[in-house]
Amino acid sequence: MRRIILTFVGATLLMVPTPVASAEAGTRPDYVARIEPLPDGIRAWMNGVSWHPGCPVPLRDLRLVTLRYWGFDRRAHMGRLVVHRDVAQTMVGVFRRLYAVSFPIRQMRLVDYYGADDRTSMEHDNTSAFNCRWRAGQPGVWSQHAYGRAIDVNPVENPYVWSGGVSPRNGAPFVDRSDRRRGMIFRRDLVWWAFRNRSWEWGGDWTSVKDYQHFSRNGR
Repeated sequence: MRRIILTFVGATLLMVPTPVASAEAGTRPDYVARIEPLPDGIRAWMNGVSWHPGCPVPLRDLRLVTLRYWGFDRRAHMGRLVVHRDVAQTMVGVFRRLYAVSFPIRQMRLVDYYGADDRTSMEHDNTSAFNCRWRAGQPGVWSQHAYGRAIDVNPVENPYVWSGGVSPRNGAPFVDRSDRRRGMIFRRDLVWWAFRNRSWEWGGDWTSVKDYQHFSRNGR
């Protein structure tokens, strides 16, 4: 097992994982997470992609969260999220709980890996948070993702459903929520409670549309 280093981030003691993509099947390394200001390389990568001048939150208010998650392959993996600094600890706590109950995450990459194209990220079943973009179907209105205070979890298994269709398109087999499968989210399940216990709300509870992948701090 690779060495785990202890470090302080601000005033909070967190466990910092060494850079390893995954652990062998059948092993369960301890959950680890790190919160840090955006490193220079990440800031440069995001600038002009997921972030640009005019966004409602400055880069200095965002944090990079690196954490361990449980995959569909029943292996431990390392993933990264960018979120607002005031919700970083919340994300660490939520994913600690999801890791403990073996809720599977397909992958967790910054949306910049997909050129900040939300549709492409969703089609790849990517769990992601910050992306400076409008709300779906409401040009000119900032999404909560643009503030770093929302996250989409397993978008294929938990698609966005409205009267005009489903997004991502490869999420269509998961529109029928009576067919419960791994990676799906349901009202009052362990994922729902992990967020609700921290006062976050779920898009699957909306009435006019259903955004099963979406959790946000203010419910939008």
